[in-house]
Amino acid sequence: MRLRYLLPAAVFAALVALFAVGLGLDPKRVPSPLIDKPAPEFALPSLHDPERIVRRDDLKGRVYLFNVWASWCVSCRAEHPLLVELARRGEVPIYGLNYKDERGAALAWLADLGDPYTDSLMDRDGRVGIDWGVYGVPETFVVDRNGIIRYKQIGPITPEALNETILPLVQRLKREQG
Repeated sequence: MRLRYLLPAAVFAALVALFAVGLGLDPKRVPSPLIDKPAPEFALPSLHDPERIVRRDDLKGRVYLFNVWASWCVSCRAEHPLLVELARRGEVPIYGLNYKDERGAALAWLADLGDPYTDSLMDRDGRVGIDWGVYGVPETFVVDRNGIIRYKQIGPITPEALNETILPLVQRLKREQG
C-alpha cells in the first residue's frame, strides 16, 4: 500500500528536480559538435552577385566570422549595429550567411542598416545552415585560417561577447597562425 503512493511521489520529485536543473541552464550554451572541426563545405551564390558562387575553400587562409542572419530576424537587427561598427574597424572580415530569406528583402535590409559583410551568401533553403548546426538566427562562428570552427555564438553578439570572447579569440588565432 505504501509503495503504491511512494513510487509516484518519488517519480514526481525526480521530475521536479530535473525541471529545476533545466531551468537553471543557459540555452545559449549549447555545445556545438563542430567546434575544432572543419567548417562544412558549401557552394552558395553571393547575395550581391548571384552569378558568383562562393565556396568554403575560398575563405581559407584568413581568420573570419561567419554570421548567420536574415532580414526577418528581430535579434539580427539588434546585433547589426555592432557588426557594422566591427566591420568599420576592420579587425576581422565578416561573411554573412543569409538564412531562409528573400534576396530583395535582404538587399533592402542591408541598404537601410548598413552592410558589414565582406560578402553575404544566400542560403534560401537553409541546407547550409543545417550543415553548420544552426539552431536559429543569429548565430556567429569564428573560423581559423585552416577552415576550422573555433567558436560558436548562439544568439546576437553582445558587446561583452565581442570584447571578452570573440575578439580575443580572433587575435589569438591570428597570432598563432601567423
